[in-house]
Amino acid sequence: MQPRVSIVIPAYGEGESIEPVLDRIAEGVQLPHEILVVVDDREDSTASVVEARGQRDDSVRLLVNTYGRGPANAIRFGIERASAPVAVVTMADGSDDPRLIDDLTRLVERGVVVAAASRYMPGGQQVGAPFRKRVLSRLAGRSLQLFARVGTRDATNSFKAYSTEFVREVGIDSRHGFEIGLELTAKARRLRRPVAEIPTIWLERESGVSNFKLAQWIPKYLRWYRLAFGPPLGVEELRRRANAGAEDESP
Repeated sequence: MQPRVSIVIPAYGEGESIEPVLDRIAEGVQLPHEILVVVDDREDSTASVVEARGQRDDSVRLLVNTYGRGPANAIRFGIERASAPVAVVTMADGSDDPRLIDDLTRLVERGVVVAAASRYMPGGQQVGAPFRKRVLSRLAGRSLQLFARVGTRDATNSFKAYSTEFVREVGIDSRHGFEIGLELTAKARRLRRPVAEIPTIWLERESGVSNFKLAQWIPKYLRWYRLAFGPPLGVEELRRRANAGAEDESP
């Protein structure tokens, strides 16, 4: 059966910890789906676990990212290989609620290009995140919604659904961290494409080590934060500006 949603999971060093995450997705997602777990290296401890799972469940596939190391490249690699018209990005650490994937997918099927799981709208919550990360994320999300009207109060959250047609139209220019969620939200805003949100409860991972590098990635996020503000753009001009920003960040 053709999947209605491709679930993209960037993973690094998760090993056996990926199993309960896949279990919760299998239990929580009712729509026809595929699960694309993306690693940077076949020697990653996650790879053998996912490959074994794939032998029991043909909806699960391991992808080895060839775009360069890091979560941004892994997410980009996975979305570009999605076979469904909707791609949902979710984390390998179990912080996201997979029961929301169906609702996020249906929002995109109804016409939005980005559907966000929001920690900062009524009914949403963030449990256990480091204080500085939590404050900066909330401040960015609230200010973008208030002043740029981006359509969600949680533009920085990675747990989002995307129209794959939209993603292929605008491209992904992020190469660092988890900035793709903010990038595609900002691009949707400048193109005046619809963005929607539903509440989610985000839980800090119970075990393992987070790969989020706040100080290193803040300048990358600011690039997309600034892009969200301004008059409407056409696709060609948007892509030109995004490419110009990428050149400015080159060493």
